[in-house]
Amino acid sequence: MKHRSLKKHFPPSKQNFRGFSLFEVMISLFIFGMIFAIGSNSLFKHSPKHHLERAAWEIRSQLNQARYRAIFDETKFRVVIGKDFCALEKYDVSQGKWGRIETGFLEGVNLTANNSPIFHPTGTVSNLASIYISNLMGTYKITLAISGRIKTLKIGSSP
Repeated sequence: MKHRSLKKHFPPSKQNFRGFSLFEVMISLFIFGMIFAIGSNSLFKHSPKHHLERAAWEIRSQLNQARYRAIFDETKFRVVIGKDFCALEKYDVSQGKWGRIETGFLEGVNLTANNSPIFHPTGTVSNLASIYISNLMGTYKITLAISGRIKTLKIGSSP
């Protein structure tokens, strides 16, 4: 079997290829920059939606945690809602006052509540609450029943 030379099939070029020209690099960077700008604009547009959903989930989680801790620790717990935070507090019977356990700050949303719900060791709630979480993307309403049931409802959204 004869060995054929690859030189017949691929003749050497007249110019040695040493890299890209400045013009080619600039065009590539421009295209990459345009793709990045379009993608980042899309992400920033949806950011308020994710802030709203995360805040609703976080508050619902704090309410559930307060209820279960009240049952298992056999003491009162409450959830305090501020303008941009949600805090879990435990009632200290020996001192007769509330002590803050943890605070979660929520970015990109406005919070309003008519009460700070208090969870009792039986799992029930006093100071029933309606909590509103809102931003540019809409509003969530979280209501708390006396039985401890938590209901989340999206009541408004913008296009």
